[in-house]
Amino acid sequence: MESQDLSSLESVRLRHLAIRHPKMKLVLKVQDQILTSLREFLRKEGFIEILAPIIGPVTDPGIRGAKQASIQYYDVPFKIMSSMILYKQMAVSSFGKIFALSPNVRLEPLESMKTARHLAEFRQIDLEMAYTSYEDAMSLAERLLASVVRDVREKRGEELERLGRELKEVKSPFKKLTHKEAVELLRSKGYMVSYVEEIPWDAEEALSAMHHEPFFIYDYPLMARGFYDREDPNRPGVLRDFDMLYPEGFGEAISGGEREHTYGGVLKRMKLTGEDPEKYGWYLHMLKEGVPFSVGFGIGVERLTRWICDLKTVWEAVPFPKVPGIVSP
Repeated sequence: MESQDLSSLESVRLRHLAIRHPKMKLVLKVQDQILTSLREFLRKEGFIEILAPIIGPVTDPGIRGAKQASIQYYDVPFKIMSSMILYKQMAVSSFGKIFALSPNVRLEPLESMKTARHLAEFRQIDLEMAYTSYEDAMSLAERLLASVVRDVREKRGEELERLGRELKEVKSPFKKLTHKEAVELLRSKGYMVSYVEEIPWDAEEALSAMHHEPFFIYDYPLMARGFYDREDPNRPGVLRDFDMLYPEGFGEAISGGEREHTYGGVLKRMKLTGEDPEKYGWYLHMLKEGVPFSVGFGIGVERLTRWICDLKTVWEAVPFPKVPGIVSP
């Protein structure tokens, strides 16, 4: 399999052989350093690592067209986590700064395979901070990415060279575009995207390709995101959340924002998004009891590895890939 192209779908189906490929070994060594650097940075920032849930009565509904996976848990319908976002709000009631290496399962539509950056199973570093703003979260995200890049350049430079990757130093501050500004830029390039919805994959990739450094999109419209994102009290219809995008066409890196943490506020948002409050019993009970105001984000490990190693596809950045629609080990 040494001559096998790891970006091919055949290498996914035959991963039990492709994992021996010299390039795969280089990527996994870089990924090991990425995971180490992420953890070391967050611990220095005062975070404590917790164990992420894998199943639960409910999971994050805001997964952009993907379907949730379900199991029967002792005759009770449970969800496999698509994101631990609701559980982060629970955990931050115990410690003010928490993170976890969170496994996620999202049954992405088959057409997402064409983006080369969607997996049906992936992992992300999910973090949450109490009594902190989204400006602070964006600043933390900048420092985190810069720290990881610095560590990889210093400690895995040989592997990067063998991969043919010239990884540049990441410098702050990152450019910031409001969602409205991003839409206007895309429209000027012929992408007729909506001012009130998420930016579609193709347009997001195009926007990413217009930049040579990581950057942020922030202040998304109210109906573009889930019931847990906080509406700005002084700007109705604007959510205090953000995405970080990698440059060079690699697309979304981080998604995060401030949380709606009041019982009444979440119920109101659930009605707007069409969610059934009865499905969220423990979560709403928790909000009734009171939780801290918080902000958080998630950064996908496979996408980060893909960008750092300059890989064609995200399934080159994981030892046991689950690509939408492809049956593999």
